[in-house]
Amino acid sequence: MKILLSLFTVLIACATTTSICGQGTKSAAVTVTGQLVCSDCWSEADRKTVAYGTAADLACARDCAERGIPSAIAVKEGDDYRLYLIEQSQLKDQNEWLDRIGGQVEITGKLYAKKGKQYVTVETYKFLSVPPSGGQETTIGSEVELSLKDLTGIDQRLSAYRGRIVVLNFWATWCVPCKQEMPDLAAIQNEYAAFGVQVVGASADQLADRAKVLEFIKQTKINFPVWMGATTEDMKRFGVGPGLPATVVIGRDGLVAALHYKVIQQAQLKKEIDKLLAANSVALAREIAASQTKASNVSLVPS
Repeated sequence: MKILLSLFTVLIACATTTSICGQGTKSAAVTVTGQLVCSDCWSEADRKTVAYGTAADLACARDCAERGIPSAIAVKEGDDYRLYLIEQSQLKDQNEWLDRIGGQVEITGKLYAKKGKQYVTVETYKFLSVPPSGGQETTIGSEVELSLKDLTGIDQRLSAYRGRIVVLNFWATWCVPCKQEMPDLAAIQNEYAAFGVQVVGASADQLADRAKVLEFIKQTKINFPVWMGATTEDMKRFGVGPGLPATVVIGRDGLVAALHYKVIQQAQLKKEIDKLLAANSVALAREIAASQTKASNVSLVPS
């Protein structure tokens, strides 16, 4: 009798959890309610004290989605949270879900474990609230000025690069992820310089730390201009930060075209630059065609 009761207990457990039945075993359908988040960005802060939903969180979620990193639902359990990941392939309209990142959602599905992580299938769902605004509006499509001193102490202005595509990278010598992305930024500079693309490094280090910055440049083989004294307020005006690194892509017209809130992905950055270059080529072709049409309409017969 005891053996039968034990087996019955295990069967009940298998219907409600994945820990006893092993990885990949799905439970009976359950309903969970929580905040829709990015599974990667969520772990960048202690969510017991730091609320999820800043502009950086929302933009990070979009970057991660493009790289196939799954969304998740953060379910409040006492003073802590339990994270259930959502397979990207289960989302019929991923843009709809991305637009709702940071808001509350109710999901009915089955729980299961895979590679040590908890997942929930999406059988039915209902959005319960609008997502947070992030506390600051995006600067995409806006012109933002930046004035900092270069390594010699001379004032430099971002507007001086009008007519070029600028990749503005905020970093610091003490930032480990910043060091990791420098080879990719140097590669971008090498590959795109001939096309009018300029990488600019805006360091949070002060001019007094010039020796540290020079050593950092030597170690990472930086091949682009470096400015110093960037602040969190400077980053905020561009719609990024306060965390480092952060990167802003600016078009030839001086308008912000793309924002990156963490370590850049070289492939994604190249895609954005190529898009801007292609748009510039189309605009130039139209200007040439218009000028040729105007010239053809001019009478060559002396009046």
